[in-house]
Amino acid sequence: MKYVKAFVSEISWDCSWYCSAMQERRNEDRQKEEEERILQANNRRFNSLFEYPDNSIKTSKYGFFNFLPMNLFEQFQRLANAYFLILLFLQLVPQISSLAWYTTVIPLIVVLSITGVKDAIDDVVKWLPGLPSLDLKRHRSDQQINNRSVSILVNGRVEEIKWRNVQVGDIIKLENNHPVTADMLLLSSSEPYGLTYIETADLDGETNLKVKQAISVTSAMEDNLELLSSFNGEVRCDPPNNKLDKFSGTLSYLGNTYLLNHERLLLRGCVIRNTDWCYGLVVYTGQDTKLMQNSGRSTFKRTHIDHLMNVLVVWIFMFLGGMCFLLSIGHGIWENSRGYYFQAFLPWKHYITSSATSSALIFWSYFIVLNTMVPISLYVSVEIIRLGNSYYINWDRKMFYAPKNMPAQARTTTLNEELGQVQYVFSDKTGTLTENVMIFNKCSINGKTYGYSYDDNGEYVPKSPKDKVDFSYNHLADPKFSFYDKTLVEAVKSEDPLVYLFFLCLSLCHTVMSEEKVEGELVYQAQSPDEGALVTATRNFGFVFCSRTPETITVIEMGKIRVYRLLAILDFSNERKRMSVIVRTPEDRVMLFCKGADTIIYELLHPSCASLSEVTMDHLDLLGATAIEDKLQRGVPETIVTLSKAKIKIWVLTGDKQETAVNIAYSCRIFKDEMDGVFMVEGTDRETVLEELRTARKKMKPESLLESDPINMYLARKPKMPFKSLDEVANGNYGLVISGYSLAYALEGSLEFELLRTACMCKGVVCCRMTPLQKAQVVDLVKRYKKVVTLAIGDGANDISMIKAAHIGVGISNQEGMQATLSSDFSFCQFHFLQRLLLVHGRLSYNRMCKFLSYFFYKNFAFTLVHFWYAFFNGFSAQTVYDIWFITFYNLIYTSLPVLGLSLFEKDVNETWSLCYPELYEPGQHNLYFNKKEFVKCLLHGIYNSFVLFFVPMGTVFNSERNDGKDISDFQSFSLLVQTTLIGVMTMQIALRTTSWTMINHTFTWGSLGLYFCILILLCSDGLCLRYPSIFNFLGVARNSLSQPQIWLCLILSTILCMIPLIGYNFLRPLLWPINADKVLNRIHFCLKHPIPTQVQTKIKHPSLRRSAYAFSHKQGFGALITSGKTLKSSALAKSKRFL
Repeated sequence: MKYVKAFVSEISWDCSWYCSAMQERRNEDRQKEEEERILQANNRRFNSLFEYPDNSIKTSKYGFFNFLPMNLFEQFQRLANAYFLILLFLQLVPQISSLAWYTTVIPLIVVLSITGVKDAIDDVVKWLPGLPSLDLKRHRSDQQINNRSVSILVNGRVEEIKWRNVQVGDIIKLENNHPVTADMLLLSSSEPYGLTYIETADLDGETNLKVKQAISVTSAMEDNLELLSSFNGEVRCDPPNNKLDKFSGTLSYLGNTYLLNHERLLLRGCVIRNTDWCYGLVVYTGQDTKLMQNSGRSTFKRTHIDHLMNVLVVWIFMFLGGMCFLLSIGHGIWENSRGYYFQAFLPWKHYITSSATSSALIFWSYFIVLNTMVPISLYVSVEIIRLGNSYYINWDRKMFYAPKNMPAQARTTTLNEELGQVQYVFSDKTGTLTENVMIFNKCSINGKTYGYSYDDNGEYVPKSPKDKVDFSYNHLADPKFSFYDKTLVEAVKSEDPLVYLFFLCLSLCHTVMSEEKVEGELVYQAQSPDEGALVTATRNFGFVFCSRTPETITVIEMGKIRVYRLLAILDFSNERKRMSVIVRTPEDRVMLFCKGADTIIYELLHPSCASLSEVTMDHLDLLGATAIEDKLQRGVPETIVTLSKAKIKIWVLTGDKQETAVNIAYSCRIFKDEMDGVFMVEGTDRETVLEELRTARKKMKPESLLESDPINMYLARKPKMPFKSLDEVANGNYGLVISGYSLAYALEGSLEFELLRTACMCKGVVCCRMTPLQKAQVVDLVKRYKKVVTLAIGDGANDISMIKAAHIGVGISNQEGMQATLSSDFSFCQFHFLQRLLLVHGRLSYNRMCKFLSYFFYKNFAFTLVHFWYAFFNGFSAQTVYDIWFITFYNLIYTSLPVLGLSLFEKDVNETWSLCYPELYEPGQHNLYFNKKEFVKCLLHGIYNSFVLFFVPMGTVFNSERNDGKDISDFQSFSLLVQTTLIGVMTMQIALRTTSWTMINHTFTWGSLGLYFCILILLCSDGLCLRYPSIFNFLGVARNSLSQPQIWLCLILSTILCMIPLIGYNFLRPLLWPINADKVLNRIHFCLKHPIPTQVQTKIKHPSLRRSAYAFSHKQGFGALITSGKTLKSSALAKSKRFL
């Protein structure tokens, strides 16, 4: 029979814990020293000699005492903050201070405070996903985990203690459905032979049950507290490591030594299932557990724009230093040539002995005057913009998942614009791309397909709830099971012989174990979720698997108890890809039932040359085929197609088996039938892997293997130098599949670059059978060699490492809980929300941030460089052009709101067009809207505007008179004219850059202009100037100057001259140097003249090729365990009768 499966489970582990760098370093140093772990049961005094860590974990970044120093340290990593701190100290020196010290210290304190509060909110007020009403914070989450209760054996008694207090060498008791507290050696359990069933979904992503077994010498203790308390065995084992499937050691007890392996070890993150109780000896605690060793190191994530801003700040420092040096030289020349004549009016201070000394002091004075070249309010504004765009994500109703009443969450506010630059997405599979719910969908029996819904005329109709088959006649049916084809039920009731045999095969050929948790209610425990789905389906159709013993299988067939004698089980394995059972029926007939992958079964049905096989095959009949589906989440194929159009490459990193992963890749449209080829890398040694990678690259791009290839030439010259690899384009569309075993070799040494070059040429990549650490290594490989932004998305704890390793981590909040979400930067419930996160929120955030930075740098260059031109007219004396209050308010009040309005409400196109035309996403991937080139343009634009803003007002007031004949060519009138013209020009510049006007934009833009005039009139009022003449010294200047027509004519002329270059550039650039996004925007603007079309829904072409996704079990099934007799607990026949 054929077994088709679309998805297999790969859930994850709850390890979002954060460890500070210092703590991690201490742990690493200690582990390097620890070559072998030694511990003794029930002997805390002995174990304390080795200073093993306690069992507490920490998910928060800051604590009460370390918040201030750590946060300040992080903030002063920004060069601009460090610059203003140095500037503050310079302003305290009276010999060089040209501005009051409070003009720097107040803005600096405001900036540090706002950023500190935001960082504290990021770290502390992070609600646990799925529990918003509880308002649980990260620190409270830490406390809840560390303060969970666990039973520990103390002096012959079982006592309750907190998880945090568990120590190495303790013996703890766990009960059914309890999570494992720490990595512990299994001693005994309630099951026969010391067996314990566990679920490892939080470790390896597999939902099927695993079996662990205690060694015989300790399993005999059972739950005898006296024996367990007197147990003093000594364990010597491996030091802490991140290998989930590796553990070796010895147990010395009563003079004997027993070997230990990973089959005896229960890992933290597992959950006890189907076992009443078990006892274990704690081996690893806290940060030493394998779960925490795989969690990856938390890094302080900064965006590419943050790093670019640090580089630009260095450039500004150099430019500022050059200007100060030039102006100090000018001051020295002026002092030597003309300054002597002014000393009668402005004598030198006593500490100035020469023009050289004066020039040196003027250098630092101008360093202070021109400090606004690096505006401190830049960082406050950036944080506010990021915070606002984060709230847009939280408030997006189209990313709200109603079934779980859960919105999308921006769990950090520092990475918003990075969402608009993603080029590589690394995705988990099960639970991320799929729903992780196995469904018996269809079947084919004797060539007839069942599973479609038909009307009374026999015509196919879409499935609807009213067409659901009623299984009420079967009191043993699972009420959660749904099927929509009534003809199959009729065939069962009519006792069709082939249908009967089909369901008999499914009810007998498996290794499922049954459990009666509530009397009369059966619960199945399967090695794989799809095997469980098959047995549940047969149960609903009247073939109820009831129980088993090592020799028998009991089935209730259409209400009758039938006991089959089990003669043999040929268990499933990855090599055989099938399983078989041989049974003797109650009628004494021997039958063999087999099920497996369709490709394997079809090969068996083919005539064979071997005579023995011919005899067997002559009696082997094909009963039918089943279709088990782990449904894709809604919109996954469409989302991947859309992201591909945005030139985002998607790699699937999964711990699942290869057949299932490849099948999913085709279902999701990561792989397509029309591809030129899909390469399989399955080598088991370094040489084979290298040959397979190069063979693939030779087919995709033969010239990449030649010595003349630019990358090969660079590697030949500088083989050990780190570099960013260029994009290579393959001669066609290809895919790549590589297993975790091969990946272990491919990630070593020089092979990692071979892997990178081959994989990056492919349209889609699937890595299967991966460990959590390998996922992080693959992400890190791309980060190191490619100048791109990476995003990792997953739903479980085995995805934590790659989520932390990527530039952006996204957690899926699904039925597996909060494992990945707690360590993510963004979280939501469905994969298809990713396209809105990137193409809508990410793109808008990037565009807004780029517009903000371009305008912010420009307006401060124009503002500051006026001082440079003024220096040539004031003897290079470091005198300021503006009133000191204008300098204080320029960035904080006058120009802050308009640019914030632009950065929070700007939209070049609405979200519908962003999704319809993914090509609009491309500029962010190549950082076209703000880079070093754009920064130079801002500088040149600012220099030109500052020239206009100085010399046009200078020409206006020079030797000018009022209507009444009074002179207005004084410094105060000139200063007011320059600053008023500056504000007018900045207002028109922001208006020209705004494409989406809202009432808020209008209020901020024009309101700020009006606010300037209101404050100006207030600062020049008689009341303030007469009461505080030393602080407010522009008495009546506004009233006298603004009443003159030449002032307004100057304002208009300056504005026009400053606007002409920007208008001309915006008009010519799309015509002369267009990018793809410009062409798309032109099409959109054309479409806006017509009714807006509905959003294009990508039609998904289903793969035409038949593929098997048979994945009964990730590992060996329960076959050997069943036949050994170790699972026998009660009479199977007596249990069966209870259900009748």
